[in-house]
Amino acid sequence: MNAVQPQVTFDKQRHISMAASIGYFAVSLVINSLGNVLTLVTSTHIHPSFLGSAYWTAAESNLGQALLGNNSQVLFWAFLVLGMLVALINAGLMHHFEWERVLGNLAFLLPFSLFIQWFANIFNRIMPNAYSPLMVTLYVLINFLGVVFMGTAISIYQRVNLVLHPADDLTQILRYRYCHGNATVAMWFSYVPPTIMGIIAALMTGSITNFGIGTLFAFLFQGSITGIADRIVFPKLKHQALDVGR
Repeated sequence: MNAVQPQVTFDKQRHISMAASIGYFAVSLVINSLGNVLTLVTSTHIHPSFLGSAYWTAAESNLGQALLGNNSQVLFWAFLVLGMLVALINAGLMHHFEWERVLGNLAFLLPFSLFIQWFANIFNRIMPNAYSPLMVTLYVLINFLGVVFMGTAISIYQRVNLVLHPADDLTQILRYRYCHGNATVAMWFSYVPPTIMGIIAALMTGSITNFGIGTLFAFLFQGSITGIADRIVFPKLKHQALDVGR
């Protein structure tokens, strides 16, 4: 049985300054990028490989490698191009196309994709491979912490609603247009596109990586983490300037 969701406060008007909006957005962008990379790097550095990264992260990295190969910039291009494809899905769900919204998605994706590649380059160098039970346990905890970072960051910039990652925009559209404000159910529905990406990657390469218990943890709990963060992280910050289509 699903728990009863608390009523979420939001408004179609903007009630914080642009400077505050940019500040909240910048903090959440860094937290989200770091969280994504923590799940991805711990997944690739743990042996035997069973951990997995967050769901969208795993799907986009797999499809990116299937299409572009394992080169040094694959994460940047995978997150950027596949993110823009999701922006087109969002337009369909909203029943109208807005250039301003799509350009906002692009304005999010460019620094986000750069941060992803930058953090990945750093943590791939400084994090050793994990073989011992102690190191494996530590990497599992870091992986789960990355999911917490992601859910928290999503909560912050969805409430600010300045510009969004298309995947988070998708979740917000689903949450308020189709799921009656339920963050958890919206998150589950939002996993349909990355599931399709993962299937395509598996068909192209014959294998799939970065899916495991960390992916399952993100699948089950990331939406709930976002809902909890709405209430306890910057609790005075409410959903605003909300537009989920006509």
